[in-house]
Amino acid sequence: MIDKTRLSLIALASCLLATPVLAQSVNLYTTREPALLNPALEAFTKDTGIKVNAVFLKDGLQERIKAEGANSPADVMLVVDVGEINAAVDAGITQPVKSALVDKTVPAQLRGAQDNWVTLTKRGRVVVVSKERVKQDAITYEDLADPKWKGKFCIRAGQHPYNNAFFAAYLTHHGAEKTEAYLKALKANTARKPGGGDRDVARDILSGQCDIALINTYYIGLMSTATNEQKGWFEAIKPLKTTFANGGTHVNVSAAAIAKHAPNKDNAVKLIEYMLSEKAQVLYGDGNFEFPVNADVKESAIVKLIGTVTPDKVALTDIAKNRKAAADLVDKAGFDN
Repeated sequence: MIDKTRLSLIALASCLLATPVLAQSVNLYTTREPALLNPALEAFTKDTGIKVNAVFLKDGLQERIKAEGANSPADVMLVVDVGEINAAVDAGITQPVKSALVDKTVPAQLRGAQDNWVTLTKRGRVVVVSKERVKQDAITYEDLADPKWKGKFCIRAGQHPYNNAFFAAYLTHHGAEKTEAYLKALKANTARKPGGGDRDVARDILSGQCDIALINTYYIGLMSTATNEQKGWFEAIKPLKTTFANGGTHVNVSAAAIAKHAPNKDNAVKLIEYMLSEKAQVLYGDGNFEFPVNADVKESAIVKLIGTVTPDKVALTDIAKNRKAAADLVDKAGFDN
């Protein structure tokens, strides 16, 4: 006859067998579009067994994490723009990403101070010109101020975040006095009031309103695959090898940080490391024609389209610090008037 103790043990074992093992997980807060991230996130789960609980937010990411406080479930933040990720650090909601793989893969100028954030992909801000009317293949950002471009230059608003970051980079290179003079020279060269979007400058090159413009590289990629009039805009332009006179190409980034109170910190590190792998860099970067940060990735979609860029050596943290001063100079120069 089976005694009560043995019956209890059998019942306990049955309960344990019937209870599924809880899967490991990591909680991601991001402002990126689901379609861009999901392929890489799904591959991460398949390869590691770690489920990604993604919260997609249009805005208010920092405010939400701050409001959640020490009880926030956020493990990883993934945003676009160095200003946004640096603001998260300033808000005190991040912690250092400690990883030998990250240190090896991501150059120091593409990481935050004390490694509080990490670049995942890059987008260059480069000069495009009319294929028909401009024959040169390379240019410096400084050359855009040359009077030979008077009435031929198009650009979106100077206070737009893309241009604000670029002007902050120029300020980091050249100082306030030269940056103000540069802004006034660019303004004098414009064919129209600064405004519209990056793709609009390609449209205006096709129409003949301007010959030269500044654009983010991923827009070139997106127009190249368009099935509407934007395909014609793409075919009218030619990207130039664009650098600072004493540096490389200005880039902005998509970047990740580990939340200060991350409940799954180890898995947060694993997710960031995975996003830097060759497989994930292609899955993630190609979705929006962004440059990989992993130098071992040679065949990304944007590289096939326009070639490689050499990022400027100026630290992105220095650019972030100069954004307010750059915005003030844009106003002082009357750039958007």
